Amino acid sequence: MDRLAPWIARTRLAHLGLAVVLALGGWWALQRDSSGGFPDTPPVSPMVTMALPPTEPGPLVHVVGAVRRPGVYRVANGARVLAAVRKAGGPSGGADLAGVNLAGPVSDGQQIVIPNRSTSAGAAAGVSGASAASDAPIQLSTADAADLETLDGIGPTLAARIIEWRDQHGGFGSVEDLLEVPGIGEARLAAIESRVAP
Repeated sequence: MDRLAPWIARTRLAHLGLAVVLALGGWWALQRDSSGGFPDTPPVSPMVTMALPPTEPGPLVHVVGAVRRPGVYRVANGARVLAAVRKAGGPSGGADLAGVNLAGPVSDGQQIVIPNRSTSAGAAAGVSGASAASDAPIQLSTADAADLETLDGIGPTLAARIIEWRDQHGGFGSVEDLLEVPGIGEARLAAIESRVAP
């Protein structure tokens, strides 16, 4: 028994040393995990997360006119007019795409109008009619000051003189009567005579 005493003492010391080592190792491991010394992934800053823009849906557009399914459609961000027209089923048989910029970008709330050929033709005819009406000669005996001022070289003063002369003489018998209006000479008459009538 006396012989075993030193061995038992050494064994107890070894066990005690091992327990201390294990305790220190466990403590160190806990400290490392709690302090975040070796994280698997870097932490994400809340400020960075808040700065990231949320995913936004594409714009809403209203497609009307000569398309197969007129209505309101959502298209992708950065989409062009062509994509919106396709969403609406594509152009109908009578569509006139010549005046539509299919490559133009769309914006939220935009209305895209696809005209009909008949509507475009009517608008063109209306423009031609207005042009024809504007080419009609100005009647000197009935024109007001605004009409007279559309003539080359006729301002408010000369327009007032023409109307005054007309009132005094009961109208114009011919275009050449304009020569009797103070301030209108041969050169001015030659410049406007093709645009006026008595």
